[in-house]
Amino acid sequence: MTISEKIARFLDAESFGVVGASADRSKYGNKVLRCYQMKGLKAVPVNPKESVIEGVACVAAVSDLPDGVTSLSIITPPAITDKVVDEAVVKGIKNIWMQPGAESRNAIEKCVKAGINVIADGSCILVVLGYREH
Repeated sequence: MTISEKIARFLDAESFGVVGASADRSKYGNKVLRCYQMKGLKAVPVNPKESVIEGVACVAAVSDLPDGVTSLSIITPPAITDKVVDEAVVKGIKNIWMQPGAESRNAIEKCVKAGINVIADGSCILVVLGYREH
């Protein structure tokens, strides 16, 4: 599958999880959430320390995401990404996009082994969706 096909499959989800979502508007975890919102896409922030980010109720973990979430954006350090992928496999997530800097070889291999469509080639969802600060 080409990277364009992987991205199209990722974006075909009913709703998205944003792991590493942040209440700090200068952080990429916040920008990715706002990017989904600006595009009119339903996104659920995943952050164990926050209750609401950008007006959306947070869940504490991937396992708490609603069933309609089939694609995950991951904006976490690589060591955390490994744990997130483990949770995603159990949850039945179909697509994972590791933002630049979140990738780990181990996490990518786990995705491939589980049959998850994984994007971890340095592609940035903010670039692909044309995110702009307002």
